Amino acid sequence: MTKSLYGAKEANAIWVYLEQDEGRLEGVSLELMGKARELANGRGIPVVGVLLGDQLSGLAQEAIAAGADEVRVADDPLLRQYTTDGYTKVFTELILEGKPDILLLGATPNGRDLAGRIAVRLRTGLTADCTDLKLEEETGLLIGEVTGFGGGILAYIKCPDNRPQMATVRPGVFAVPEPDTARQAKVVSVPVKLAEKDIKVQVVEHAVGQGVDITKAEVLVAAGRGCQGDFTLVNELASLLDGEVGWSRVPVDEGWVSRDCMIGQTGYVTRPKLAIVCGISGAFQFTVGVEKAETIVAINIDAEAPIFEQADYCIVDDMFNVLPPLIEAVKRARGGNGGR
Repeated sequence: MTKSLYGAKEANAIWVYLEQDEGRLEGVSLELMGKARELANGRGIPVVGVLLGDQLSGLAQEAIAAGADEVRVADDPLLRQYTTDGYTKVFTELILEGKPDILLLGATPNGRDLAGRIAVRLRTGLTADCTDLKLEEETGLLIGEVTGFGGGILAYIKCPDNRPQMATVRPGVFAVPEPDTARQAKVVSVPVKLAEKDIKVQVVEHAVGQGVDITKAEVLVAAGRGCQGDFTLVNELASLLDGEVGWSRVPVDEGWVSRDCMIGQTGYVTRPKLAIVCGISGAFQFTVGVEKAETIVAINIDAEAPIFEQADYCIVDDMFNVLPPLIEAVKRARGGNGGR
């Protein structure tokens, strides 16, 4: 790899990109802040949040409550909307000035875009879509855990020489830390050297989808190949339990559903209190998306299905035999009509 613009001896601190959209911090930013705090405590180095936008200094306190020792705020009207050119220029200049040892970003569409651009500008490595982060005991290097080949390979990746050590992590991988509103930290307003000519793409309209966010669901009913394209019972059960519906990759590949609620390595990582997994064999590619559920109930016709190794309760049967009486039982428990 080409030599980076600064080396390990110059580097200090863990930086977290505090991604925001229309004045609200993305949940993954707080998740990463909590993980950064955990990693930094083991090395005795500070955690710095970096916030780019327009009139957003009020968001700094959220990051401080989540564990930041300092928040650097780049405030400028040209940063109101995310643009690749503008954010890359400003963030790269901040990094070259502050020289962080580690930089963490959420693996959101914008986070992925920004991380790749920054890594190229700084001539450093980037471990993308991590399922875990830790520090190597002997060296203190960041180790990113990633999976590949449908979950058949688990790799641990590090960047020994180039800086910053960069990683993106998908939403839901880490828990949001309990906020400590009494924490005090420094908020630094940083100068922004950005002109309109630096931004080659103009944002004409910004629209945010209003779909379901299954990463926040407390109850999740997931279906796979075993549903045979029929989600009627799954939808009914999820509705009765005030939950949401998700699915494995197979229904997406078969064209039964879209990708918007797909669970697993190439979908979403969830943390429900209850996950009812119906007709899903349970390869690692899927289970990484539900393994942090408090309780997993698995229904599968195959007694040897890998999902049973992760489940707290195992039902060996066809989901179409199990769900109707389960739905009726829930209705009776709720007064006979499924009322909440």
